[in-house]
Amino acid sequence: MKLKAIPFVFCLAAGLLLSGCGKETAQAQGEETLVLRYAYASNSQPVIDSMKEFGRLVEEKTDGTVKVEYFPDGQLGGERELIELTQTGAIDFTKVSASALESFSKDYAIFSLPYLFDDEAHFFAVMEDQQIMDTVYQSTKDLGFTGLTYYDSGQRSFYMVNQPIETPADLKGKKIRVMQSETAIKMVELLGGSAVPMGSDEVYTSLQSNLIQGAENNEFVLYTAGHGGVAKYYSYDEHTRVPDIVIMNEAIKKKLTSEQVKAIEDAAAESTKYEITVFKEAVEEEKAIAAKEFGVKFNTVDNAPFRELVKPLHDEFAKDPQYGELYQEIRSVAESGE
Repeated sequence: MKLKAIPFVFCLAAGLLLSGCGKETAQAQGEETLVLRYAYASNSQPVIDSMKEFGRLVEEKTDGTVKVEYFPDGQLGGERELIELTQTGAIDFTKVSASALESFSKDYAIFSLPYLFDDEAHFFAVMEDQQIMDTVYQSTKDLGFTGLTYYDSGQRSFYMVNQPIETPADLKGKKIRVMQSETAIKMVELLGGSAVPMGSDEVYTSLQSNLIQGAENNEFVLYTAGHGGVAKYYSYDEHTRVPDIVIMNEAIKKKLTSEQVKAIEDAAAESTKYEITVFKEAVEEEKAIAAKEFGVKFNTVDNAPFRELVKPLHDEFAKDPQYGELYQEIRSVAESGE
């Protein structure tokens, strides 16, 4: 795949690379400290805390010879731009949704497949399976970056302005916002809705103006993003579990010792364990506040009819000559009970 970077990204890259922010002197030790740059878009607080924990652990595990500098809240662009900045080496790390990586490697598209995972336990079993995930993480190595670890982003369900979703029939004719993912678009269409791909920053006003009647995401859109002020019904059909992926520029590893690379990898893994714990706690708090402050109502859904309708997507992945093996490996984890 050829690098496709807009001028905005090139300008940012040039500015960062020429700023000299990659190195500083560790006065106390008389040693050079390498400062690695980590940019990210807007995120929920538990994810932000986990990214900061990663930086703390990196500094601790490298005895201060490597530090992490942050560029938060979309200062350097959205997820697409941040992937490209990591690709060029203008920044060293970013954290993005696996869906945002689809256009760089179709391996990541599999996470947008509805009901790929039977449940939460299946999801974590796959994400902790080194044989499966190393293949995915390394699939972008030739493009200049690789996956480092994952963060739990919870389940994604439909939330609507005027009514709960009980069956697929409730989606018929409804305009539903989805991420800019071909798989997510096909999913909504198979369920009878009309998919409207758009950026997250457009969702609130689109719900408010009735441009769309609903969307799909985890619970953090309700209070943290304010969508519960307009959309009052959150229905747990739990169609996808799309992880967040921390990616790292490949070239920067040449400036690091093998011990520093190992420290970064260990810090990433530990930050994931931390994130899983704080994320679960924060979800429950988010739901309680959304219900109290906005009057959001939550309902559970029998998702068997939803699973049936999206089977064509499973067939598509299973028969794909290039990615069918990955699909079968993920499904076999559930079937083996691991």
